[in-house]
Amino acid sequence: MFQGDIEHMQHNVEQPPPTSAGGAQETVIIVGQEEQPQLERKKRKLASKFPLVNISRNILLAYQSLGVVYGDLSTSPLYVYKSIFVGKLQDYQTPETIFGAFSLIFWTITLIPLIKYVLIVLSADDNGEGGTFALYSLLCRHAKFSLLSNQQAADEELSAYKYGFTGQSTSCSGLKRFLEKHKKSRTVLLIIVLLGACMVIGDGIITPAMSVISAISGIKAAAEHLSHGEVLVLSCLILVGLFALQHFGTHRVGFLFAPIVVIWLISIFGIGLYNIIIWNPKIVHALSPYYIIKFFRETRKHGWFSLGGVLLSVAGTEAMFADLGHFTSCSMRIAFSFLVYPCLVVQYMGQAAFLSKNLASIPDSFYNSIPDSVYWPVFVIATLASIVASQSIITATFSIVKQLNALGCFPRVKIVHTSKHVKGQIYIPEINWILMILTLSVAVGFQDTILMGNAYGLACMTSMFITTFLTTLVMIFVWQRNIALATCFLLFFWFIEGVYLSSAFTKVSQGGWVSLVLAFVFLAVMFVWQYGTRKKYSFDLHNKVPLKWLLGMGPSLGIVRVPGIGLVYSELATGVPAIFSHFLTNLPAFHSVLVFLCVKSVPVPYVSPEERFLIGRICPRPYRMYRCIVRYGYKDIQRDDGDFEDLLIQSIAEFIQMEAVEPQLSSSENPSLDGRMAVISKKNVQSTSTLIVSEDFGMRDSIQSSKSLTLQSLRSAYAEENPRIRRRRVRFQLPENPGMDPAVKAELEDLIRAKEAGVAYIMGHSYVKARRSSSFLKKFAIDIGYSFLRKNCRGPSVVLNIPQISLIEVGMIYHV
Repeated sequence: MFQGDIEHMQHNVEQPPPTSAGGAQETVIIVGQEEQPQLERKKRKLASKFPLVNISRNILLAYQSLGVVYGDLSTSPLYVYKSIFVGKLQDYQTPETIFGAFSLIFWTITLIPLIKYVLIVLSADDNGEGGTFALYSLLCRHAKFSLLSNQQAADEELSAYKYGFTGQSTSCSGLKRFLEKHKKSRTVLLIIVLLGACMVIGDGIITPAMSVISAISGIKAAAEHLSHGEVLVLSCLILVGLFALQHFGTHRVGFLFAPIVVIWLISIFGIGLYNIIIWNPKIVHALSPYYIIKFFRETRKHGWFSLGGVLLSVAGTEAMFADLGHFTSCSMRIAFSFLVYPCLVVQYMGQAAFLSKNLASIPDSFYNSIPDSVYWPVFVIATLASIVASQSIITATFSIVKQLNALGCFPRVKIVHTSKHVKGQIYIPEINWILMILTLSVAVGFQDTILMGNAYGLACMTSMFITTFLTTLVMIFVWQRNIALATCFLLFFWFIEGVYLSSAFTKVSQGGWVSLVLAFVFLAVMFVWQYGTRKKYSFDLHNKVPLKWLLGMGPSLGIVRVPGIGLVYSELATGVPAIFSHFLTNLPAFHSVLVFLCVKSVPVPYVSPEERFLIGRICPRPYRMYRCIVRYGYKDIQRDDGDFEDLLIQSIAEFIQMEAVEPQLSSSENPSLDGRMAVISKKNVQSTSTLIVSEDFGMRDSIQSSKSLTLQSLRSAYAEENPRIRRRRVRFQLPENPGMDPAVKAELEDLIRAKEAGVAYIMGHSYVKARRSSSFLKKFAIDIGYSFLRKNCRGPSVVLNIPQISLIEVGMIYHV
């Protein structure tokens, strides 16, 4: 069976060896690569044969998306009209301006969420994933825009890598070459992407405060004896409870979200329809854009200032694209087009009809427009809906921070996967409590939804402005559309969003400054971390240990080689890191088997387990030195499954056996053999394992097998304090195979003996310092900013789930 896999592999890979980032020749052997595309084609074929099954699935997903995606957008009627008619527009509170305000709201909802997002942007997905980083990932794979480190030519062979249009187009070749040639343009692109992420995080801070306070303010409208301070305290208590419940995960209360939003949408639809019929049916005429012209003709520049309130009607639209990975584009389109959009239009129309006859009710338009008989039920539903709206943006913030962290643009944080069945449902403790503190600060500091709305609108429209720009680049470089067509899309929506954005910037002194301050702080943190990480990687890349030096020392490496496996963690995907020579000079002995392990992220959302491991050899066979690259997508969760060591040993054994029969890997032209890698499929390892695997459970055998009494006592104490590590223990044996090459058999036996002796995790405890000749700005960024972030974030051993009892760290100073 194994030989059949090798033959299949040889027939499918017919290409010259590409050049890796480190400059070495890199040969990649791919096992099982054709399986994933075939599976996807079968799924599409089945979907075409059974369309009813596909439709029912999308309808179910559309229902579920209401509670996760549309809570924020659906609660905007609570505060939009109040935010429009503030300031100098209070002098223009007439039925005509009410009609004009509704016409503005209607066409804004139609042009931005319905036409731009539902019809166009939702199509710009990355293997089903959406958001700013999905667009950036697509661009980096179709053009050399990426500033991410340790990327390899082998990554381009991932089945998810070639998602989208892969044809060649000459219309954009000049623009593409210009952007690829100038590093500053790529840096600007990255900053734009990070700024978009910062604005979404800013939404995650402002939205909960604004939504909850807007909903709770209904109590004050009905119970006038309550003071503003008491309403604020109640709002803060709800916010604290909301953030305190995050560690349970959205899956535990998610089944409540969709019914709440459905009931809320039906309620506001009914109230809006009631107000249209009872108060002013002529409001239907305001669907004409002619009333927008009348609005600006009467209000002039004051109408332009009021656009900051109008744009709140589309706040939360970005969540449609950001949360696309949890659903499908079809389900999102169904939910918005057939339920959310008509309910919002009728509600805004109903409020306008009510206000045209009750101008004094504008400061609390929504609650005053509710009939008395249903006031309290609607108030309860509004409060619950505001909590759902807050939950959705908090969850989106966790997802964005996870993507930032995976792409090396955010300090290391603890990421908890809250659901075993649903991908992407995560909880980040540090971010959760930072969001809570900042949200409470905004709520207590402003105490006014008008000021919060100014900050919210600025953050929301900035993120939409950036999405329009990135979508245009995707049209040009990924979809290969005509540049003129993409430019028309850009100019049309940039004109609309630019008008709103310019109005939002006039409110900077009235609360909008909060979004700018938050964006600047988070952007500084992201850029400093990315800059420091890139400089550290560059140092490693230019100070690799020469392979001639290792070959000159012989298989013993000039030290004692003791039984055991040493896993040396490094960010380098090729070559031997400089810190390894530091190990050799500081440690008197080293393990008989060395594995240089690189855990890295690639610019795709998910990496299939069958494509996760790349195995290769460093130096000739007697050195017993290997390289393993473990690849994750930017939305993958690195779980501690407990079988990583065993899977790694099986993969190395599979590589050793493969090398014996694969001439391309066993070539003697390059005695170092560094850079020659093979994709070892997890499924292939389990089905055609070179080793016989036996299992037992517990730690007693491993504790007693140690010759050191001190080590026995330490392991026993560690096992008592960490009962979760009492997992299955795997033993390996060689099968009886008289035809096996003696050299291969000896190497496999050494690998098994080393595994039985134990596995040690070896990492460098690095200190990064700027060179003396560096500029003041670089010294400030590296010596103060980057050092502070490294000291106060999670250590790499914690993030990688390395057991502390088996960890060896050696300090080293990096002068970058």
